[in-house]
Amino acid sequence: MPTRLRFSRTARLTRSSEFARVKETGRSEHGRYMVCSVVQVEAGEPTRIGLITSRRVGGAVVRNSIRRRLREIVRVDRPQLAPGRWIVLIARARAAEATFAQLRDEWRRLAKRVGLLVLDP
Repeated sequence: MPTRLRFSRTARLTRSSEFARVKETGRSEHGRYMVCSVVQVEAGEPTRIGLITSRRVGGAVVRNSIRRRLREIVRVDRPQLAPGRWIVLIARARAAEATFAQLRDEWRRLAKRVGLLVLDP
């Protein structure tokens, strides 16, 4: 039976204090479609991810679509993520016009820049 790659609620940042901690003490990399912020937490903790899509990105349907795409992109790459990190992805307005492949490529580029993701070229 194949391993399920899940993106459960426990793998997400949910509290505003967690998002604030990443914003205040984390390292950020900016891209065309998103901003990736990362903070190191205790070594034993699993990596957790939070997504932000403001109203600037578009209406509710557009924001939900972008969140679903970003969740799927991160879910697939989760086994390659370094443990003990909190990650916040902030979607930019341009993300609404981006294809899935463009979002995935930018995520991987930003994740490599902050030292989160180690993928074979």
